[in-house]
Amino acid sequence: MLERLWNGWRAEYVQSVGSSDSAEPLDGEAGTHRRVSVFAKILESGVPDVETHIVHRGDTVFVICNRFPYAVGHLLVLPYRQIADLEELTLDEAVELWATTTHAVRVLKLVYSPGGLNVGINLGEPAGGSVSGHVHVHVVPRWSGDSNFMTATAETRTLPEALAVTAERIRVAWNDVP
Repeated sequence: MLERLWNGWRAEYVQSVGSSDSAEPLDGEAGTHRRVSVFAKILESGVPDVETHIVHRGDTVFVICNRFPYAVGHLLVLPYRQIADLEELTLDEAVELWATTTHAVRVLKLVYSPGGLNVGINLGEPAGGSVSGHVHVHVVPRWSGDSNFMTATAETRTLPEALAVTAERIRVAWNDVP
């Protein structure tokens, strides 16, 4: 049976946690407390998509391979514009974000034939958002038995394919999927 311990005094602490960020301030926005995300830095870097593992660019969103994937083929779909929350998306961004997410699911099914997929968003640092200042959708192919003792005992994921290979396979298949 689940036990509950009432400690309402912790509310002040919980509400104050996460109020600072360790990244750099946004350029050109004096007085703002928002930070430049790693995704914005990648987009502004001028580094070719092949090297950054961007697999698709749309009008308002793009798709990139997660540099720290949970499984082979783990994609992130996100707007070019750095925003933290879904409700900040324009209508065009929202429509393209979800259409591109659906297309990413189709591509991963074609390329990897997974047993299932996880599609999700972590909004805010407490929800698990490691880059909480730039909303992004995770699209993760899954297979029965794809997590094993390595993650539980050694805090290590085993990935059978190099990230550059994954990105190229997805990039090639992107336009072949209806």
